[in-house]
Amino acid sequence: MKRRHLVAAAAATLAAPAIFAPSRAGARTRLKLILNWRYQGPQGMFFLAEDRGYFREAGLEVAIDQGEGSAAAVTKVATGAYDIGFGDINAAIALAATRPAEAPVGVMMLYNRPPFCIAVRADGPIRTPKDLEGRTLGGPANDGALRLFPAFARLAGIDAAKVTVVNMQPQLREQMLNRGQVDGVFGFINTIRFSARLIGTDADTAYRFIAYGDYGMDLYSNCIVVSRALARDMPEAVRGFLGALTRGLADMLREPDAAVAAVARREPLLNVAVERARLDATVRDEMNHPEIGTIGLGDVVEQRFVRGIEILAEAQGLPRKPGFAEVFRRDFLPPLSARPTRVVG
Repeated sequence: MKRRHLVAAAAATLAAPAIFAPSRAGARTRLKLILNWRYQGPQGMFFLAEDRGYFREAGLEVAIDQGEGSAAAVTKVATGAYDIGFGDINAAIALAATRPAEAPVGVMMLYNRPPFCIAVRADGPIRTPKDLEGRTLGGPANDGALRLFPAFARLAGIDAAKVTVVNMQPQLREQMLNRGQVDGVFGFINTIRFSARLIGTDADTAYRFIAYGDYGMDLYSNCIVVSRALARDMPEAVRGFLGALTRGLADMLREPDAAVAAVARREPLLNVAVERARLDATVRDEMNHPEIGTIGLGDVVEQRFVRGIEILAEAQGLPRKPGFAEVFRRDFLPPLSARPTRVVG
């Protein structure tokens, strides 16, 4: 095929409304993946899987795009813009309660401890959730913690009507908190912690974190979600993707420097030291629930997951409670013997 025909074919692929395409014999299946956020160290597992040929060996060609928030990743898969997302399973649950035919399905749980929080200044007057009343909080519109605030408010005894919530660009979050333009900000604890470090702020001394998990929200968090069409029509592509990602994940845990280097190849301005520290903290704090010793990283405890559905349904006033199988399927996962049962130590 001549070069101009190759360029035209690539352009047609990008413009096509259907993202995944069945392969010809010997060809690779094309998939589009959206990440949870802009390039960061903990995403190294995806890029190691790409750079080391694991996706290719699974018969896949995966285009990986930066994200705009964990909740946004779920929405973009639901609309058909992407086949696969690394997004907040709680956003998928909420969507399944109202638009079950469109809601993506979770297939591999990666963040099994709740990272959601509100960060406030350590030298300020806010010490408990009740102190948030009468204050102004901010966060990116697609932030998972912001989306879950109504549920948190109900569980923590906050009158949410007395809290003003404003949206901001992600890169301004910590700066606005430091300047006193808002009283608190929503986010993942480690996202805030290391974004603050990038602007010279030691979050562990400058901020106080009000963690959702301390107030009854023992929720799962970021998960690989896939479109219902992909799960239905191309189950082997889903299995192949998860198998390849599991290999990338194992490499990331064993070679964290290589994982961060893989991300840095996509974003040369990345602060490698900060992203390495972010990766370590994410693995330790968000992927390290004791349950993985029994079920392996990627799976969930059904009773705990269902309890999370109940918390969301009650606190957010969802019209119905989606069933477990509507929002999570473990049948695409690699066998337990292939998945990590320990991530630190």
